[in-house]
Amino acid sequence: MGKLSKLLHAIDENILTILLTAFIFIIPLYPKLPFQFVTYTYVAIRLEDFYVGLLVAVFVIQLIRKKATLRSVFTKPIFLFWGAVFLSLLSGIYLMKTLPYHQLAFLHAARRVEYMIIFFIAINAVKSKKQFYWLFGSLMTSFALVNIYGVGQRFFSFPAVSTMNPEFAKGHILILTPEARISSTFGGHYDLAAYIVFLMPFVWGLYFRFKENMKMKVGMLALFILAVSILMLTSSRTSFIAYMVSTPFFLLYLKKYKYVVLVVIISLFLAYTEKDITQRFLQTFQVKQILVNEQTGQVVVSQRISSKSLPAGTSYIQINRPKNQASDAAAIKAQSISEAIKEAKKTGRGNVPGATDSANYIEVSAVATDISLATRLQVEWPRAIASLLKNPLLGTGPSSITESTDNDYLRWLGEFGFLGFGLFLYILYVMADYVRRKLKKVDRPQKYLFQATFFALFGLLINAGYIDVFEASKVAYVFWYTMGIFIAGLDYA
Repeated sequence: MGKLSKLLHAIDENILTILLTAFIFIIPLYPKLPFQFVTYTYVAIRLEDFYVGLLVAVFVIQLIRKKATLRSVFTKPIFLFWGAVFLSLLSGIYLMKTLPYHQLAFLHAARRVEYMIIFFIAINAVKSKKQFYWLFGSLMTSFALVNIYGVGQRFFSFPAVSTMNPEFAKGHILILTPEARISSTFGGHYDLAAYIVFLMPFVWGLYFRFKENMKMKVGMLALFILAVSILMLTSSRTSFIAYMVSTPFFLLYLKKYKYVVLVVIISLFLAYTEKDITQRFLQTFQVKQILVNEQTGQVVVSQRISSKSLPAGTSYIQINRPKNQASDAAAIKAQSISEAIKEAKKTGRGNVPGATDSANYIEVSAVATDISLATRLQVEWPRAIASLLKNPLLGTGPSSITESTDNDYLRWLGEFGFLGFGLFLYILYVMADYVRRKLKKVDRPQKYLFQATFFALFGLLINAGYIDVFEASKVAYVFWYTMGIFIAGLDYA
């Protein structure tokens, strides 16, 4: 009876640590299979949401029992941000009338709370140095498993579950083609790449923290090479840039100049061997001959579409080229018009723009952006800016600018206005400043590890300029978990 009592007491004292350990394996590794679809969106409720619900329920019980606390320097700014989110929600529903689907808008607002409350749970789960390293070790183990699964996905046909479009988000089990970009256990390659960029500085922090331990050093070097290889297989240009800035800068900050050279050489070599990412960089801006309808402004880009290349979009800058380099305008017109007529016959539409009025088209030599950047420049980013202009203080509310903006800064501004935008950035500043001040009392070997938080955050902030990293569930959960355990771990360093 005494042993049982001791066991139950130990579980009670460490319940958050136990549940959080399972959490950091479930979140990155469990595929994004839908459990219940939400009306008016293809974002679904998934089984991990119920686990997070269990974790939050236990945390609330521990708060009531005074075995956990919300008191910290982060409580006020985070609660103020949540308040701004729900203020934007109320404004969008009742004042701006920009949120016709109230349930969907509420779920989008609640999702911010769901992600960020993990930060408070993580802080309370760390009560000793041993618990910090246990939770950090669990994080790095799950990181290794995600990358190993990515290798299996590329070379052994391990299945993928994608949320990149409404059809895939239904939970289809996919086997990726050789030219497809790796997503591992994540819902898309962008999210996986951001996850790798965020955790890479911690790999090197751990390497230098235990530099006398040969097994640890070999293990971290192997994990580094594995993770960079998977990063290249995602072919994410923004994440590659974020990685090439954040990780080498971290090593420069530590004055590990030989390792900077090593990282750059290995990374560039792997980028060279993985032709897809090199090709995508080269195709970001493409010189094209395009046709512009003088009456309607319609743009026709004459090009062959292939799954192996990134097509040009219709966002372009006109350039002047020597006549001997210009293609035959008449031939381009004829080709484009012929394709339009074929499309009209195929679909049964008799009046396709460009099929009958070729005289309205002029040829333009231009530098066109790829379709990915063009979508952002022409649709997603202007939509977010328009939302901000409608209500600069509060924005138009959560979910008002669809599922993604592909720029977290513009998304915060569009949905939550300058109030929510400023408060979120203030939270990140408070966390970074707290780590900076606490580091003064940390000894050198451990300092390597904790200094990685600055550069991990920096890499994520670079990524946020091109994708919604803080709204991507797996990345967001891992971010708040990591920041929570590191901020708590500073008290035991």
